[in-house]
Amino acid sequence: MAEKAKSADQEKPAPKRGVPLLLVLVILLLGIAGAGGGAWYFATRSPAHAAATHGAEAPAADEHGAASKDGAPGAAQYLALDPAFVVNVADEDAQHYLQTDVQVMARSAEVLEAVKIHMPRIRNNLLLLFSQQKTADVRDRAGRERLQAAALKEVQDVLTTETGKPGVEALYFTSFVTQ
Repeated sequence: MAEKAKSADQEKPAPKRGVPLLLVLVILLLGIAGAGGGAWYFATRSPAHAAATHGAEAPAADEHGAASKDGAPGAAQYLALDPAFVVNVADEDAQHYLQTDVQVMARSAEVLEAVKIHMPRIRNNLLLLFSQQKTADVRDRAGRERLQAAALKEVQDVLTTETGKPGVEALYFTSFVTQ
């Protein structure tokens, strides 16, 4: 009987061990090397890096930040004029409100920085413009596009006065609610 107990103990499989530490370290090192290689690959493929390594000059920009060397415009950059504009509109028959989110588009970080610097005056002029509207005038697309053009002119006027250049190319309503 003692022999049967010994043979039963010998037939039991050995307890399974976890993944060897060496294998985990090798996989970890391969992952780090792959991530570093990918980062290097994408960093060397950027236009700024290509221009620097191949001796090319970065294209000069005009007053709007558009690239002028080959005539192609620079990338559009947007700036939200936060917080949203909320005004009482000029309706005489009832109390109505206009709430809109506005973003401006330029092709230069310098222009967007000028917008930030002169934000109080820009917001003031836009608030005055929005509060002059009547609900019926901005109910349809044509009315909103007229208001959009007038708002763009207000922003460009402030920038022209302060910097000598209109800078901002477009103004967008990203939400527009009248009530």
